[in-house]
Amino acid sequence: MASTIPQITAIEQAQARELPDFRVGDTIKVHFRISEGEKDRVQIFQGTVIRKSKGGAGATFAVRKTSYGVGVERIFPIHSPRIEQIEIGFRGRVRQSRLYYMRGLEGKKARLRESTRERVQTGSKATKKAAAAAAAADAANKAG
Repeated sequence: MASTIPQITAIEQAQARELPDFRVGDTIKVHFRISEGEKDRVQIFQGTVIRKSKGGAGATFAVRKTSYGVGVERIFPIHSPRIEQIEIGFRGRVRQSRLYYMRGLEGKKARLRESTRERVQTGSKATKKAAAAAAAADAANKAG
């Protein structure tokens, strides 16, 4: 049995993925690849992370959203090859690791406070800021 443990850890490390650091309470967009017949397409599921569970290769997270007045929850494996990308939008400030109480809340009562953690910029603003920072660094290198 001891000889199988390194093999299992090697497989888990090969399947591990680097994803952005998100926590429970964050509002994220999960770009998930769906196969319909012979075609593949990417579907975006945007919602609040209500749970994260550890477990090596079997780690998962649950995202909840409200669609047309109906609450929808979906559980995603963290290391799934079907996840194209994860975008972090709103960083929520919560004090619990499981937000199951959100299931009973609607409307404004289901809002979360914004965290003081650094907010991740995505989209065109992020690329413009990154380009400006790179240009400033280049100018500093040339001057110094």
